[in-house]
Amino acid sequence: MSQSQIAEFLNIDQSYISKFETGERKIGVDILEKACNLFGCTLKYFEDENEEYTPMSIAFRPNSLQKEDLEAIAEINKIALNMAFMNSILKENGEVEG
Repeated sequence: MSQSQIAEFLNIDQSYISKFETGERKIGVDILEKACNLFGCTLKYFEDENEEYTPMSIAFRPNSLQKEDLEAIAEINKIALNMAFMNSILKENGEVEG
């Protein structure tokens, strides 16, 4: 995905993304949460430099992605992250094996 596609999805200017990547600018939690949903990671990934990121496997053609496509991907990732979180709670309580 390009910076411009991500910026459009987040409803921010592309320069904001560029400045965030170079450390010149901070991003608010609301924008970070939306980005986490898009990339399938948790906020902890941005808070803890030791946190690993395991991308979810999604196949698509990045040149043809529209904002609506990114919104759908973000919603699917949000569901998957919530399911993983619920499974981790169940495992901690011994209610799920594995």
